[in-house]
Amino acid sequence: MDQQSIQYLKANPKLANFVRYNPEWYRYLSRDPERIKEMEKEAKVFYGKTLPQQISTLNDRIQMISMLTEVAKAMKD
Repeated sequence: MDQQSIQYLKANPKLANFVRYNPEWYRYLSRDPERIKEMEKEAKVFYGKTLPQQISTLNDRIQMISMLTEVAKAMKD
């Protein structure tokens, strides 16, 4: 892997951790350092940081809060 890619991974510990969990990216970046942007996109999916994943998580939390308030109302009555 070239020095620029190594420095970039050192500056971004989340991406370095992603590469450790997905070692095929060592090979990809060694052969073509320009694939770093593609790796960032894959890391976002891996960590659940894409907009659809965040909306889904928010929706799940809202449903949980709604269910808990319903249970609290039922226990009150």
